[in-house]
Amino acid sequence: MSMDKITLPFLDPKLSDKILKESKLEEVSKGTILLREHQYVKVIPIVIDGLVKVYSKYNDKELLLYYLESAHSCVMTFYAALKNTPSRVYAMTEEDSKILLIPVQHLSGLLKDHPDLNNLFFDQFNLRYMELLDTVGHLLVDKMDKRVYDHLSKKSKLTGCIELTISHVQVANELGTAREVVSRVMKKLENEGKIEQKAGKIRINA
Repeated sequence: MSMDKITLPFLDPKLSDKILKESKLEEVSKGTILLREHQYVKVIPIVIDGLVKVYSKYNDKELLLYYLESAHSCVMTFYAALKNTPSRVYAMTEEDSKILLIPVQHLSGLLKDHPDLNNLFFDQFNLRYMELLDTVGHLLVDKMDKRVYDHLSKKSKLTGCIELTISHVQVANELGTAREVVSRVMKKLENEGKIEQKAGKIRINA
């Protein structure tokens, strides 16, 4: 995909043209770390195609925060760039992705000339806040088997694959629990016919 074929229909046309002129399109392979904790942000990402996982680390365990899909940007990255503070999150591609990278040196000028750019990040903030409320609700109400199955179903929907290449350790990290707990839950879900497991892959049954 070349730059002249990219459209940003969720932005004002003049702002879209300005961003496209000042940005760089990167094709990034699956599993690439785009940003690490404590790094200063140099570019603001907008996902054109693909999927990016944003997560934190606590006691050497990953904790999934949210996914960036097509037309999404990262509100945590935006805030760190705006305040010139180190990142508090990691970002990694979950699949091969095409990402538009806006150099942070252009950010203040874009916001000054096009204040409606804030709307993109206000919308992202609202989306993440609603997801946080849902997560808190799941933690308070749902049993672990439902949390695991819902998590796998969401990942399946986001990637468009009913068979996921994912380990019990990764699922445990993303849900902030122990691998042993996930392994027991996976076995229960398999016995119930909700999933199938084989050689590092998990198939989600309808």
